[in-house]
Amino acid sequence: MATAFQDYYAILGVPKTATQKEIKAAFRKAARKHHPDLNQNDSAAERRFKEINEANEVLSDPKKRGLYDEVGPRWREYEAWDKAGRPGPSPFGAAQGGFGSGGGPQVEYRTVSPDELESMFGDADPFSDFFHSMFGRSSAGGARSRTRVAPRRGEDVEGTTDITLEEAYTGTKRIIELSGGGRSRRVEISIPAGVADGARVRAAGQGGAGSDGAGSGDLFVRVRVRPHPRFTRDRSDLREQVEVPLDVALLGGEIPVRTLRGTTAQLSIPPTTQNGARLRLRGLGLPKLHGDGHGDLIAEVSVRLPSQLTPAAERLVEELRAEREGGATT
Repeated sequence: MATAFQDYYAILGVPKTATQKEIKAAFRKAARKHHPDLNQNDSAAERRFKEINEANEVLSDPKKRGLYDEVGPRWREYEAWDKAGRPGPSPFGAAQGGFGSGGGPQVEYRTVSPDELESMFGDADPFSDFFHSMFGRSSAGGARSRTRVAPRRGEDVEGTTDITLEEAYTGTKRIIELSGGGRSRRVEISIPAGVADGARVRAAGQGGAGSDGAGSGDLFVRVRVRPHPRFTRDRSDLREQVEVPLDVALLGGEIPVRTLRGTTAQLSIPPTTQNGARLRLRGLGLPKLHGDGHGDLIAEVSVRLPSQLTPAAERLVEELRAEREGGATT
């Protein structure tokens, strides 16, 4: 059977003029879509993932990409050359001195190594015949003639979790379930008191496993703080709308205010407090993530008018109006 040509640019969905940055982005997007962890028992996704990995193996390596661009269109000539029984390695590899152990480190271009592919799929040779005809088997790190790659740190893993504003005040824990390599595991992460909405919490060494004895990656969990029905947040300060009766706003006094910690504080209202005024209760906000102490609770005054007036109240209001207008009642 003739060797099938592999159009690595088409596999990654990029033009031949694509930059290394564009190739990297296309590879990550495609690999994420077809990753075996998200497509278990899907042979089509498995085959596609191997093709994507092979395309990235070539196009992300400037030397291999240069050779592929140069002789790729004439690959059938070299396939015929091999069938003629000529001795020696592939003419593609020989033309550039090969890409094996003498061609410099390869791990910097490889996102998924052959060892990892074997672990995923139980396949001793995850690269196509076309790849081997182009670069020789040593460059693919084949199981029978593999040059051992350098240890590689595991990939970082990212996720998200939601917490309440009360949990942001006290700090909390979450159990994150991770799956990969055919197994699942649970990781407990600690979310510190005062954590900001959108902050990332790091669990060192809880990401993807490293290869050849290298350390694991890290787990990063982005924290989303859910909106609260009473409080809004401004960094470590909290804002709360507080209803104040009209007589208290005019004459002054104290009213009880609930705090996020579950206690009640007495808010002092100065005489003639205006609607919309902001009064500060110090130290009753959120814990400061960096530094000691807490933010403040800022009470936004909403003056509450009576729903109806008694005759005595009407007389008092009439007197107030007359004084405001500069007249006198009779």
